Amino acid sequence: MFAGESIRRFINSGFSYAIKRKYLVWCSGLAQNEYLSLLRTTSCTPSLNYITAVHLRSYDYVPAISFIEASSVSSPSNFLCGKCVYKRYMSSASIELKTDSDVVRFSISKCPYKIPSSEKGKKPTKHVKMSKKAKLNELRFYRLKAKKKMNSPNPEVRIRYKLEKAKRKEAWLIEKLSKFEVPKLRAETCDPEMLTEEEKHYLKRTGEKKKNFILVGRRGVFGGVVLNMHLHWKKHETVKIICKPCKPGQIHQYAEELARLSKGIVIDIRPNNSIIFYRGKNYVQPTVMSPPDTLSKNKALEKYKYEQSLEHTSQFIEKLEKELEEYLEHVARYKKGKEGLPQITIAEA
Repeated sequence: MFAGESIRRFINSGFSYAIKRKYLVWCSGLAQNEYLSLLRTTSCTPSLNYITAVHLRSYDYVPAISFIEASSVSSPSNFLCGKCVYKRYMSSASIELKTDSDVVRFSISKCPYKIPSSEKGKKPTKHVKMSKKAKLNELRFYRLKAKKKMNSPNPEVRIRYKLEKAKRKEAWLIEKLSKFEVPKLRAETCDPEMLTEEEKHYLKRTGEKKKNFILVGRRGVFGGVVLNMHLHWKKHETVKIICKPCKPGQIHQYAEELARLSKGIVIDIRPNNSIIFYRGKNYVQPTVMSPPDTLSKNKALEKYKYEQSLEHTSQFIEKLEKELEEYLEHVARYKKGKEGLPQITIAEA
């Protein structure tokens, strides 16, 4: 009985001084005895909440903070109904009063939420780098694995390995080419200049006779081509664009692209892959002669190399797919012919 009255007085009174470790142990023993006596007399089911502790590594005096709160306790004899009970402070841990299996015990558990600490400014741990020897061993392993597939006696294994490697390269080239795509600027609205047939004929003859020309090579249309067009139009009305090398139908794409970038007028497209451009009657040289939505000379060359590689890789993939299909048809015919032959036993022979 003394233990029950003591624990009630201890909990209900509330206090503002710190508790030492030995008093916590004494409190847990008294709470266990009191709770067992309450279970025998009443049928209440206490629901206890706990408040987690903050980081303090001392038992010195601090303001009183509630440790155990009785949220819903039925029956006249309320259990642990005090306003606050002081708690032990510790790092990233909390004290919890557990009442399961008819036993009252204090337990130290991890904090249910993250406690703010001074570790925010710390950098994340770096991954351990592989040594040079480990990297060489890994590369050697993959080379031996690829060599085994390349020297396989089965033709299907060899073809499938080459096909898989070519498709990986094709995906890589498409990803690289996507980086060279420049967003097109909104086209400026301008009144198209109307030219009569006589003017077109005169400009065509003038453009053919004059020797000023610009060569569009493997780089295609880039900022330097448009810049040279404006420099030619400074002294000449027309300029000839020669496209070499040029695929069938590509000359018309070049003509549309150059007309959009330079605001010039296409006079004639010759069968020898040459275009004659007219600067216009009301031509004014722009302040920025190289448009911002074009590639530089180096990037245009790099793009051309990736495009060539992608074209050859696509052709190689088509060739491998055709070879694989023919090989599978050959295997199917061989199996079918083998099944159709009559089986000759040793006795018949």
